[in-house]
Amino acid sequence: MSDSHALPLRHFSRLHQSLREGQELALIDVREEAAFATGHPLFAANLALSKLELEVLDRIPNRQTAVTLYDNGEFYDVQHGERKTTRAAALLHSLGYKNVGVLAGDLAGWKEAGGEIFIDVNAPSKAFGEWVEHHYQTPSLTAEQVLALQQQGANIAVLDVRRFDEYQAMSIPGGVSVPGGELALRLHDAVPDKNTQVIVNCAGRTRSIIGTQSLINAGFKQPVAALRNGTIGWTLAGQTLAHQQDATFPELSEKSRQAALKGAQALAIRAGARSVTLSQIHAWQQDDSRTLYLFDVRTAEEFRAGHLPGARHVAGGQLVQETDHYATVRGGRIVLVDDDGVRANMAASWLAQMKWEVYVADVTAEDFAEQGDWKAQVAPAPAVESVTPQQLQRWLEDGETGVIDLTTSANFRNRRIPGAVWTTRGNIPQIIASQPEKQQWVVTCTSGLLARYAVTEVASLTAKNTYLLEKGTVGWIDAGLPLERGDSAYLDHPQDRYRRPYEGTDVSAQAMQDYLDWEYGLVAQLEKDGSHGFTLLK
Repeated sequence: MSDSHALPLRHFSRLHQSLREGQELALIDVREEAAFATGHPLFAANLALSKLELEVLDRIPNRQTAVTLYDNGEFYDVQHGERKTTRAAALLHSLGYKNVGVLAGDLAGWKEAGGEIFIDVNAPSKAFGEWVEHHYQTPSLTAEQVLALQQQGANIAVLDVRRFDEYQAMSIPGGVSVPGGELALRLHDAVPDKNTQVIVNCAGRTRSIIGTQSLINAGFKQPVAALRNGTIGWTLAGQTLAHQQDATFPELSEKSRQAALKGAQALAIRAGARSVTLSQIHAWQQDDSRTLYLFDVRTAEEFRAGHLPGARHVAGGQLVQETDHYATVRGGRIVLVDDDGVRANMAASWLAQMKWEVYVADVTAEDFAEQGDWKAQVAPAPAVESVTPQQLQRWLEDGETGVIDLTTSANFRNRRIPGAVWTTRGNIPQIIASQPEKQQWVVTCTSGLLARYAVTEVASLTAKNTYLLEKGTVGWIDAGLPLERGDSAYLDHPQDRYRRPYEGTDVSAQAMQDYLDWEYGLVAQLEKDGSHGFTLLK
């Protein structure tokens, strides 16, 4: 397979129609995340060529799925004219995927055919959040209003629905961490006074909107409002954020569970979610005609203690926020699992409104036969020759050995083997071409897992001896060998991760405002795109 023209071409009109009809498809952008964030179709999912073997088996679990690849005209190997999409298709075929094609005209072709282009990441969920606020008129309070209530000593509770690590990085003063999937289940315990004004916040808009509307939809009578624009809005108002806080929800009481149970179950039914038996789940797990995602939406600790075989842990709030990342096949079947009757139903109510075929598992804790953390499926790795850190250190003294580091750009900046060059898997040929003087190569990453896939790749491209560093850069560190840190010429324009305007504490005010302005325009973009199928509660 020498070029992408040997692959079936999929045109915008047919893909767009399939999306409107709810057919199963995976529209995959093989660029790095930062490039993906500059523009893509609404339901495109980012699965970079660089990490394909580590992620694709869980994100596209059915090898029969119609997978359509695209990029923005990039080459993997310029010298031999090999496109990144061609390389990705070859990898997918080697893993048993039967129905792989390419988008006609790539990203430009989608745009030229009249397709709408969305920027940023998790665009379907963020657009859905704006759509929810627009149609349900979700109540909100400004940062200035919330601060005034705090200064007045008003009876309020600020609940932060982000992941706990995000909350710790920066939070609203006095806020308590209650991740979105836990909100309805634990509201009574977290805020026992029914007269307390509940204020739900995230970093920007989506999760606070969904959290607020969740409580309203589930029938809670307490006054509730979203913090408009989250920590971004708080910062733009010139107000001070807190850092490294650890206030979190108390232990779950049966009273709190019962307070949420009836409303959550009724809500899921109104939204169109259905229940499914364990025997039916087992049958679906053997059915290769459809994609099945089985998500356990409880906390990581609960999942670790016991879960259904084959389930993946994803907190319910993050699943709604990042659906494209976890359920990459649009139109697939989703089954949600909990042991309390609340969290799965709450998440299902939103996924159903997002036009997913979603079910809540009718199971008990006795069915949770497996223990431990979720482990990603990864592609079989080739057998390669490895080298010890000590041997590599001796080789580096002669200047003829090159080290390629495939870790994240953030990790490379933080710590690296002296003289190592950083790149992504998708840009290995360019890095090699820039250093023809190297007589042999050693490939590493943080643990060595990703690097193992690239050893034969580098050897094939260079016709030179290529080795895997044993235990990766961690092995080098454990051996007490020297490290470099800080900026590098290889990090001038890293593309492996998109820097979200709502994370970290050093984002410019203009970037935050631009992000908010983009979110405000998403409802109009959805109307132009016409493929979302979002529905209101019955």
